[in-house]
Amino acid sequence: MSTLKGNPMEAGYNLQPVSFSKILMDTIKIGIIKSNLIAMFAGLCMALYVTDTTFFSRIGDIALAFIGATLVIGSAGAFNNLYDRDIDIIMERTRSRPTVTGHINTAQGLFIGCVMSVAGLVLLYTASPLAALFGFLGLFLYVVPYTMWTKRKTVYNTEVGSLSGATPPLIGWAVITNDLTQPGIAALFILMVLWQMPHFYGIAVRRYDEYKAAKVAMLPVVKGMRRTYIQTNIYLVALFMASGLFWSFSPFIAVTAAVLSLAWILLSLIGYRRMEERAWAKSMFIFSLNHITILLLIIVGYSLLKPLF
Repeated sequence: MSTLKGNPMEAGYNLQPVSFSKILMDTIKIGIIKSNLIAMFAGLCMALYVTDTTFFSRIGDIALAFIGATLVIGSAGAFNNLYDRDIDIIMERTRSRPTVTGHINTAQGLFIGCVMSVAGLVLLYTASPLAALFGFLGLFLYVVPYTMWTKRKTVYNTEVGSLSGATPPLIGWAVITNDLTQPGIAALFILMVLWQMPHFYGIAVRRYDEYKAAKVAMLPVVKGMRRTYIQTNIYLVALFMASGLFWSFSPFIAVTAAVLSLAWILLSLIGYRRMEERAWAKSMFIFSLNHITILLLIIVGYSLLKPLF
């Protein structure tokens, strides 16, 4: 476990009273939980569609899975916050986290992470053993290979982290069916892996100075902006090509994914020539959020509404 460099008072914190609910939400990264639950729900809805299963016929398992996934994803955030305290205190966007300010100490953070992970995995197992397996894999990949092994040491940390970030759709899918041969869920998993690369490169460029000061091996810090730009476009082209994998599930979804990815490619190519580097990175980051949110919501809507017509 990493150690905090200096105590909260030395870092300029006066530990003003903060509500327990805010401390807990910041510790477990509630924003990340919400975005991952959307991805999980998309995978779940796809499974409902391909198996011709009604939503309310599996409402019990779905509810258990949502609570379980929330707890598991939250525990990953808690463990990550604990381990990264020494670099979080250096970076502006993370230095107010409760594990940095002292509102959450090591014992409390470990307790939150352990209880949430165990409870979450038990609930997922009750809904579906396969969903629990994917939940465990996502948690393990995020905490150990990503946070502890690669984040600070190699530019390929983003690739490692993307595997964990792509497990929520698999959790949702596994709640409904154990059949992993359907191309639709493979398409969604691959899309989630590829999408995360340009998304996080955008963050890394925007926060270049902070990552450099914290000595985190993000691609632009280690390899420079030109390499980051080229690699971003490679992944965007791969994302565009991967859209075709949705065809057997739905030509409409495949075309929608392709159009969104093509728009992202054009933004990257044109924006890089016309904008300052960090402005380009900001536009790429914002578009990435719109890209994945729109696509996932369309998948959910298509899967739930198409059988009604």
